[in-house]
Formats: sequence, structure tokens, C-alpha cells
Amino acid sequence: MKNIFETHFAGLYLSNPIVIASSGLTNTVEKNKELEKAGAGAIVLKSLFEEQISKKAGALLTEGTYPEANDYILNYLKTNEVNNYLKLIKETKEACRIPVIASVNCYKDDSWIDFAHQIEMAGADALELNIFALNTEFTDEHNSLEDTYIRITQKVKDAIQIPVIVKMSKYFSRLVKLVNDLESSGINGIVLFNRFYQHDIDINKLQMTSGHVFSSHTDISDTLRWTGIISGKLPRVSIAASTGIHDWESIIKCILCGASAVQICTTVYQHGKEIIAQIQRGMEEWMQSLNFTSLDDFRGKLNYAQLEDPSLYERVQFMRYFSNRD
Repeated sequence: MKNIFETHFAGLYLSNPIVIASSGLTNTVEKNKELEKAGAGAIVLKSLFEEQISKKAGALLTEGTYPEANDYILNYLKTNEVNNYLKLIKETKEACRIPVIASVNCYKDDSWIDFAHQIEMAGADALELNIFALNTEFTDEHNSLEDTYIRITQKVKDAIQIPVIVKMSKYFSRLVKLVNDLESSGINGIVLFNRFYQHDIDINKLQMTSGHVFSSHTDISDTLRWTGIISGKLPRVSIAASTGIHDWESIIKCILCGASAVQICTTVYQHGKEIIAQIQRGMEEWMQSLNFTSLDDFRGKLNYAQLEDPSLYERVQFMRYFSNRD
């Protein structure tokens, strides 16, 4: 019997488009086995954070410590964290049949290039680069952030043979050009979008605090907009949609915009892994109601290139919505 949900993302075969995003949901072999059993099409392992290792090292260092001691502690922590991560990859691959995607969260140029090869040797099916960086200095060059993305990606591609996926930020003035440049550099897929750490302010303690961890339904708007635009303008790019995807309707919308897969996280935390089966049932009923027998039957049907009026994707003003409201 044909699998109506099968899809390909970044060169990987997925039995269905539901990918569990990098998070605490995927940080143990046992959890990953349960997610596969629940129906996930692929998993992205909990990210190894460059910043986290640096912070741990800083907590162990004291003022006046010799530079040699600093280097020893940092290297020890990095080696230990890396070995633990490689073990997670190996054991998850042994336990699961679905694609296992490793994830590295990096924020400095050239970070983790050597580690990428170790990830490949450990058996990961692909590597997701979650590049976190912000331009905050007056001296930053106009394209410095974009150049950082491309440099890191090219060096990782040169180091490994498995597919390389870039999890993108939406905060670029020329997002389409950057994705095109990344595609030219050899990436196998992109994820739209990563979700940055959210800040808030405690007005009573007068200090910075963390904001909301989970996404909301309304966060999907930018995901749909840019999935539709990039799918229409750069049809060769393999796209996984992410952020604001909480139910089967959201996944249908993303595929209509041109996504080959989606990453979910918040909805699994809130509703449990059982939500995966509920999503599949909803998708199947909708597809049957419209006589669709595969995702390819409707993928990209509403992207930028397919709309009679593609300017609908470019409209950013509220004027039309509020013009008839008191």
C-alpha cells in the first residue's frame, strides 16, 4: 500500500514530513525511540551548544588562573561534551530506523568544523547548523553576518559528505539572496526558522529575565510567508518549515507553501507525543476529502510562483485590514 505521507528533505527519505526539532525532547536514546514509535518521520538531536561549553568553562575558572589551566579546562569540557554527544548519535542510530539529524548551535566563525567530521563518523544521517549571531557593533560590515553563514557552511560542506542543513534566522534584509548563496555553496536544505532565546524584563526586580519559551500559533505567519516566497523563487531548495506549527492544519499550510517537511516542538511538549498520530489522522482526512494521494499533489500549490497575484506574499501593511474598522 502506498504511503501517502512520504517525502524527501535535504536528500533524506522521510516516511512522513513530521520532524521533531532539536530540544530536550530528543536528548536521550529512550525519548528518541518513543518518538519514532509515536510516528515521527525524523528527529533532530538536542543541539550541542558552543556557548554552553564556554559558559561551563567560565564557571570553573577563577581570577588569576594560568592561561595553560584555562586551555586545559576548556579543552577537557569540550572533549567531554563532544564525546557524550557522539555517544548519543551512535546509540540513537542503533535504536532507531528513522533519519537522525545531529545539530550544532554555533555563534563563532570556524567553530565546530573538525567536530562535523566526528558527527559523520558517529553515524548521523545529516547535520543541522543552527548559526546564532547578531550584528551589534557599529563596526560590523554590511554583509558580515551573511558572510559568516556562508563561510561556516562552506567549510562544513568541505569536511563531510552527509547532507548539511542550515537553520535560518528570519532577521535578514535579503533573505532570498542569502538562501540562494547558501544553495550555491552546496547546502542540502534549510529550516525556516530558528527560534531565538526570548528576553523579558522583571520591572519589580529591575533585571533581565527569560521570556516565553514556547511558540504560539501566531508565530507561523512569517514561516508561511517566507516558505512560500523562497519555494517559489528558489524551487531547487529543500525547505523544512518551523516555528508556530502546532496542528495538522499548520502542516498542510506549510506544504501548500512549498515545504517538504516541518519541525515541531512546542506542541509535543504541550500535548505529548500522541499529538503526532493526531496530526497524521487530520492530514489524511483532509487529503482524502480533496482526493490528494500524495504530498506532491499539493506541495507548493500556493507558493509565490503559483499565485495569480504573488504580491499577496509581499503585502506587509495593515491598511487594508484596518480600513473598515472603527
